[in-house]
Parts: sequence; C-alpha cells; structure tokens
Amino acid sequence: MSTETPGEPPAADDPGPVRPLTDAPSGSAPPAGRVWYASYGSNMDDGRLRYYLAGGRPPGSVRTHPGCRDRSAPERSLPIELPGVLYFATESSAWTGGRGFYDPGAEGRVWARAHLISTQQFSDIAAQEMYRLPGADLDLTTVLAEGREVLGPGRYETLVCPGYLDGLPVLTFTAPWRCADVEGNKPSAAYLRHLAAGLRAAGTWDTAAIARYLAGAPGAAGFWTPDDIRTLLEAA
Repeated sequence: MSTETPGEPPAADDPGPVRPLTDAPSGSAPPAGRVWYASYGSNMDDGRLRYYLAGGRPPGSVRTHPGCRDRSAPERSLPIELPGVLYFATESSAWTGGRGFYDPGAEGRVWARAHLISTQQFSDIAAQEMYRLPGADLDLTTVLAEGREVLGPGRYETLVCPGYLDGLPVLTFTAPWRCADVEGNKPSAAYLRHLAAGLRAAGTWDTAAIARYLAGAPGAAGFWTPDDIRTLLEAA
C-alpha cells in the first residue's frame, strides 16, 4: 500500500489510485443509467453509505435516513484521486464539528472512493445529503455538459463532474462556495474515523498516509496532527 502524501507520486511498484478521465468519451454519449458516485467524506465508509442506500439511523446519529428507492449495494467501489482540495467547514449537527467539502478549483489532490451505482441511486443519495426527500431523478444534463451545476445555496447542493471513468461520468456534490471563501472548522474525531475507515477499505493508502492527508486538510490543519489521527485509528 502507498505511504505517499497527496502531493507526491505513488512509488514505482504501486499503481496508486485509479484516476478519472478528464474528458467525456468521444464519438458517443456515455451509457445511461449508471454513474460513479465519488465520495470524499463519510460515505467512503461502506458501513456509513449503507444507511443512505438502505435507510436507517447510523449508530450515534440523531438523523434517520429514508434510503434509496433501489437499496442495492454498489456494483463496485474503486479508489480514485480528484483534482482539488478537501476542506472542513460549517457545523454538522450530526458530527458536532466541521463537515468535509470538495473544492474542485483549488490546487491539490483529493483522495476518494468511486461507487458504481445507478443514476437513480445517485439522485436519492444527493437528495438525502441536501435534506430533501428522495424519489425524484436529477436532471444531469447541465453538470455533464459544464462540469458543475448549482441546485441551491446550501451545503452539498452543488453537483460536480470532475471526469469520466470507464466511459461513465464521475459525479459528486459539494458547497457552492470556494475553500478560501469560508472559515474552516475542526472536524470531530467520530467523523474523521469514518473518513479514515473508507480510505483504508480502499486498500491503496496505509494508516500513516491517511493520517497525514486528513491532518493536512484545511479546517483540520493546526487542530489535528498526524499522530492524533493515527491514535484515533489505532483505538478504533
């Protein structure tokens, strides 16, 4: 497994995470019905994602998720890197700390997991993250054509398509603002454990690399050290 930091290339004998393509496939439209949902936050953790798919209240949470219309598990999950920066900001009522957001326009690399799911499931997961009721399919025309679409002013109400993987679009959601435009907020230990668990399950990054990556993210930097996060993971 790689022990490199986000700013370093993988070792020669380590293929590293899969990277989405930068452009849509030429010559034809991508197949309809399936997308790669790129999670860079707690939904990297399969156990956490299950509640968005099947419904229910995660342990320690105050919120019950209605789940998706299609409650099937992802067909596949792959480690990927996205251009941009992971940062922590605002205040989560569930985590009592900063939420993770993605700034695709910032300089850097974001470690994530891409879950192969249906467009319907992506619509329902996005609705739950936006505090809306699932049940309506998103119109993805604009985000696929322009790479970004703002659906509302709230957190996770902006869709982003950073690229394509295996001919299918990679989609995620974030806030409409930029990392530099909002004050950072320290993430909670419980939240960081979910992010770290998802990254470790990807099988590409080891504990030391994950600890450095999360401790260096804006909002966490200066409050969490790599040693702090390693201690959290070892205790978990």
